[in-house]
Amino acid sequence: MTTAAVLTGVGAWVPPTVVTNEELAARLGVTDEWIQRRAGIRQRHVAGPGTATSDLAVEAGRRALESAGTSTVDFVLLATTTPDHPLPATAPAVAARLGLRGVPAFDLNAVCTGFAYGMAVASAMIKGGAAASILLIGADTYSTILDPADPGTFPLFGDGAGAVVLRAGSQAEHGAVGEFVLGSDGEGADLIMVPGGGARQRSEPDDPAWVNPHFTMQGKKVFTRAVTSMAEASAGVLRSAGVEPAEVDRIVGHQANIRILNTLASQLDIPAERLAVNIDRVGNTSAASIPLAMADAAASDSLNAGDRVLITAFGGGLTWGAGLLCWPKVSVLPPN
Repeated sequence: MTTAAVLTGVGAWVPPTVVTNEELAARLGVTDEWIQRRAGIRQRHVAGPGTATSDLAVEAGRRALESAGTSTVDFVLLATTTPDHPLPATAPAVAARLGLRGVPAFDLNAVCTGFAYGMAVASAMIKGGAAASILLIGADTYSTILDPADPGTFPLFGDGAGAVVLRAGSQAEHGAVGEFVLGSDGEGADLIMVPGGGARQRSEPDDPAWVNPHFTMQGKKVFTRAVTSMAEASAGVLRSAGVEPAEVDRIVGHQANIRILNTLASQLDIPAERLAVNIDRVGNTSAASIPLAMADAAASDSLNAGDRVLITAFGGGLTWGAGLLCWPKVSVLPPN
């Protein structure tokens, strides 16, 4: 029987500090109603002083391991755009803090598509025999890279982490991960970018255009590309798997914008009621977005064993992807 990656544990964590729209509105010259209408966000969780991406990743990873009923895995993957340091990678430190010292670990950066890319990579590693079990974590602290004076980006993001444990198993099992469709377009890199801080900026130190250390995004162009790319990838993975849209029980899409999610469901001809949505409470958490939404839906009993789940995301790079899995019988704690 063909080996498959099987999801066997889920964990998530958001920092306890909640920042509401009202707390941001006056300072940014916007209103709560404007933020909600634009993105569907009411509040977000923000990491406090001294809290970094690894701290959130460790808590989510610990919860995922507990959910899976194990303390060991063969590999650790961390999807993040906000590592603790430019180098080394953050994943080895996370692994060590989880008692997994000596286990191979590395970071993966596909921005908001990071978790989807990570699921595809982990699944391929398990299918290929490189590992029998993998802890995949998506974690980001965007509060550390946002411009606090930018009303176009600052209200949209929150901090958080989500994780899953995957093990080798059978495609017939609940929890089995199916196929993925992934893509990228580097010609659109400037649509979602942190211009300053990298080798490009440091190689051109006299160019003021590259000094900005904050996250930037061209929102209108991103909206159009996100809907198109996520819809095409989702339709492609459904065709490849021989699954009709009506057979999808739940869409767990990247939580960037409620209008993107609703438009995606409409284009796929899947009722919006099948969307897993928690953006109103956590905002856009980048690579943590999909596993956080998974954990939230499972903890609230709106994601049940046997459900056919479509995951899809779009992010900087540009990157995008979609995949299918059958939801397992698993115990999941709320994100905090």
